[in-house]
Amino acid sequence: MPSRLSPRSAQPLPTAAAADSSTSSLTSDFSVRLIAWQRKHGRHDLPWQNTRDPYRIWLSEIMLQQTQVSTVIPYYAKFLARFPDVATLAVAPVDDVMALWAGLGYYTRARNLHRCAQAVVEQHGGAFPASVAELAELPGIGRSTAAAIASFAFGARATILDGNVKRVLARVFGVEGFPGEKKVENAMWTLAESLLPSNASDDDVGAYTQGLMDLGATLCVRGKPDCLRCPFAADCVANVTGRQRELPAARPKKAVPTRRTWMLVLRDGNAVMLEKRPPSGIWGGLWSLPEAADEASLAARAREFGGDGGGVPQLSPLAPLTHVFTHFKLDIEPRLAELDRGVGALAALGDADTAWVALSDLDSFGVPAPVRKLLDSLQGSLI
Repeated sequence: MPSRLSPRSAQPLPTAAAADSSTSSLTSDFSVRLIAWQRKHGRHDLPWQNTRDPYRIWLSEIMLQQTQVSTVIPYYAKFLARFPDVATLAVAPVDDVMALWAGLGYYTRARNLHRCAQAVVEQHGGAFPASVAELAELPGIGRSTAAAIASFAFGARATILDGNVKRVLARVFGVEGFPGEKKVENAMWTLAESLLPSNASDDDVGAYTQGLMDLGATLCVRGKPDCLRCPFAADCVANVTGRQRELPAARPKKAVPTRRTWMLVLRDGNAVMLEKRPPSGIWGGLWSLPEAADEASLAARAREFGGDGGGVPQLSPLAPLTHVFTHFKLDIEPRLAELDRGVGALAALGDADTAWVALSDLDSFGVPAPVRKLLDSLQGSLI
């Protein structure tokens, strides 16, 4: 009877006993191999590295949640220039924070960033606590982020488990199931805890934590992992069995609902009316265009903002656009209404939640990315 062959190596698959032995050996020296790899091949020159400043580390960790390094770097630099320390951020108007965050997405992070800075100042005298447990109690800091901050800033022996790490563990150790399911996630936490380096120096702990991040971000990527350069290639379950595309298991597919909204581009010369969104929900706390559920309701809003009830011209359609969120798609139907009365005469019609804003001054307001794209195209048409 022919032996079973691995899809990639055309070698007999290991027996269950051999596989258990291999896994046990890998578990025992996983941290040693990862630290050695990180010191030689990992990332060492990112803007938030080579520091023990918990403020800078915290800021980078929040920004890096579900966001690529290349996207974060310019935002990180702008934030530090405007808010060089936690005390400065704590006393800043939330609108200033949202304006600098605009375009980075997942805006709850920005609101929690501001709340967290205030909590650090008010509850901890402006110094971030060193323990994972205390860090995890702060707004916007979960278990994994708290561990990363404690590891990098204070040398704590604590494990992280973000998306990159889940992908590494699922592939290397053959963890089945979707990592977002509680049972699978709990199993990964247990595995991750067991892999932590023992009797390691603070620098080794930092190198290990950074190594997990680097391996998932640079080699063990979602699409085409670079297995040939991976320090665990010979032992990785996904690599040995050719299951890189299967591990980790994908999120169970669900129908993505589509929502539709009408947006009012009420323009007076080179200025548009913006409306501040509620603090919760999509784009919470940002400045966006006034919205309505249908065109008739939008026309009524245009008359309301126009002031005299009869001076608003007919709405003209602009090119529709679609924005994809994590759990739904949003179809946007923009409508243009033009006035010719001068912004100064209209300013009194606004309140704390509305503002006439020059198209050239949008950087001073936190505007959602698709709305900013729409308004930038409108400004381009005026040049």
